[in-house]
Amino acid sequence: MNKFEQLGLNAEIVNAINDMGFESPSGVQEQAIPILLEKETDLVALAQTGTGKTAAFGFPLIQKINAVSKKTQGLILSPTRELCLQITNELKNYSKYIPQLNTVAIYGGSSITDQERQIKRGAQIIVATPGRMKDMVGRGMIDISEISYCVLDEADEMLNMGFFEDITAILSHTPQEKKTWLFSATMPKEVAVIAKKFMKNPEEITVGSKNEGTKNVSHEYYVSPGRDRYQALKRLADANPDIFSVIFCRTKRDTQKVAEKLIEDGYSAGAIHGDLSQNQRDLVMKSFRARQIQMLVATDVAARGIDVDDITHVINYQLPDEIETYTHRSGRTGRAGKSGVSMVIVSKSEVRKIKSIERIIKQSFEQKDIPSGEEICQVQLFHLANDIKDTKINHEIDPFLPQLEEILKDFTKEELIQKFFSVEFTRFFNYYKNASDLNSKVQNDNYSDNGDSTRFFINVGAKDGFDWMSLKDFLKEHLDLGRDGVSRVDVKDSFSFFNTDTVEKDKVIAAFENYQHEGRSVNVEITKGNSGGGGGRNRGGRKGGGGRGRRNDDFSSKNSGGGRRSSSRRSGSDGNKGGGARKSNIKSSISRRKNKKS
Repeated sequence: MNKFEQLGLNAEIVNAINDMGFESPSGVQEQAIPILLEKETDLVALAQTGTGKTAAFGFPLIQKINAVSKKTQGLILSPTRELCLQITNELKNYSKYIPQLNTVAIYGGSSITDQERQIKRGAQIIVATPGRMKDMVGRGMIDISEISYCVLDEADEMLNMGFFEDITAILSHTPQEKKTWLFSATMPKEVAVIAKKFMKNPEEITVGSKNEGTKNVSHEYYVSPGRDRYQALKRLADANPDIFSVIFCRTKRDTQKVAEKLIEDGYSAGAIHGDLSQNQRDLVMKSFRARQIQMLVATDVAARGIDVDDITHVINYQLPDEIETYTHRSGRTGRAGKSGVSMVIVSKSEVRKIKSIERIIKQSFEQKDIPSGEEICQVQLFHLANDIKDTKINHEIDPFLPQLEEILKDFTKEELIQKFFSVEFTRFFNYYKNASDLNSKVQNDNYSDNGDSTRFFINVGAKDGFDWMSLKDFLKEHLDLGRDGVSRVDVKDSFSFFNTDTVEKDKVIAAFENYQHEGRSVNVEITKGNSGGGGGRNRGGRKGGGGRGRRNDDFSSKNSGGGRRSSSRRSGSDGNKGGGARKSNIKSSISRRKNKKS
């Protein structure tokens, strides 16, 4: 008997499972499916991303739906368009032997009238994002007054994205006697509140500990001077030639900038964030799934729809604002029983946050040195050798062998190997031979006053809704000083301090002349002990004013998506544009062949 059949699933679903090649249920499936099949109960299930939560609620939901009736019986709410479409496709695969069953996706960025038409043709299951669902229910386009089951998938993320009111409004149109199944990777207070508000005596299952990271992922961190963060990223990529990764940034602007720089430097990279159109996002994700993109740079919100197998690495280019978000990020790799690596690039001042994350995920980080140029050259050289060893011979070249042998007849085997690998290695070596040691730069980076930094006072602080991280993001985007142009941000109650390079001081002052934030004037001044002092002059008596509120995002740029591919990479030193090392024709042909096979 099939292991899924032992859980109580019917033959139609088991046949679909066999077609998809699933052999054994995951932990969350093993616990959730029997409960949901045997009982009419509410359920709270906590399990990490990538542990098979969609099947855990999808199989029982499909089995309990009356496919003969055309009325809507099941509603699944998910945080993003990508995840909505992903769940819909999976449910269609699960129900392939139940032809009467129709699952429809409802999400923003697509024609609302087309979606209404699909619903009217009959949709026993609706998978929806909260915003579009609330809109259509409000317009009377969808009737959910008789649903039997409601699934809140990625509940923590929906609440983080501010959907509490939308979810409340949607559920007000559903019957009281329905059963609610809540699935989440973490259990912050907000999820506990929504469970209490909408559920009655729910069954609870937990795979691992609450908020705990998956055991299949190892965690590493690399300390880098702020201004060398991008160079550290490139070295991590070059030291892992087979990398297939998601790179996380905190803001849409940084996401786009990092992707564009990687593309410019010859990496197969792309960006996905909220400023892209749905068509752009679809194109980027299609390229990523086809492995035409090796490095996908993403914001946390956009990444919720990334469910791609065999991601080798997650790279935290910047740590998230919320520690719990790290669990979601690292869960992009190490899926379906495979191992993965989560890397974090931090400045010295951020190392303390690693300890906080360790307490949450109940796993330890290993501190590692940023790879040196010599190490990277060695890794790439032997990677090329293994690629050549594993390459299948193309016998189309056989007619040319006599001529090739004639050209190369004067060389020994050792000389041929040296010449062959020098085609690739010389370019690589030239790029990295003068590369600086980023690790020694960290040791010398003590944030001391070297006369090149100026400290500023600004009359906004915690009362205005800022913490040090959000204020730093605000200043970076408004001043356009680059990713690491603002440092040593110190937020007080009604005012704050920050540093920039002294050469930028006139630019900083000019940027805030006659500037208003949420209706009041912002004042920026150079402190008397400007070049590195901790607190500057005492501003305790100055009134901060202004209301509380979240950071203003008006400064985010709206650029189109990545997904492009660059055919070459400029050579240069580690600090210059260009600079990757994977550029030879041999390497490119191998990469292209690998992409085709994938």
